[in-house]
Amino acid sequence: MAGAVGRTAVGPPLNGTIEVAGPIQLGLDVLIRAALELRGDPREVVVDTAAPYFGAILSERTLVPGPDALIFGTTFEQWLAAQATPAI
Repeated sequence: MAGAVGRTAVGPPLNGTIEVAGPIQLGLDVLIRAALELRGDPREVVVDTAAPYFGAILSERTLVPGPDALIFGTTFEQWLAAQATPAI
């Protein structure tokens, strides 16, 4: 993802938005479970498909990147593991 920031910073003005994503589509519940597990947090994640997300009811594909998104090879699990590794 830092590559997207670097390319955007040195590239021409876009006057728009760039979507970036990882290579695997995951639900928010999966992301939260993985983050909690990494931290040793025993809380249970409960999915409520009718719950609003910042006031909006989302479909399963609402937060999926569009066809012009920059897709990077780092998976969420790889990114999480890097967060848990202390910097030297």
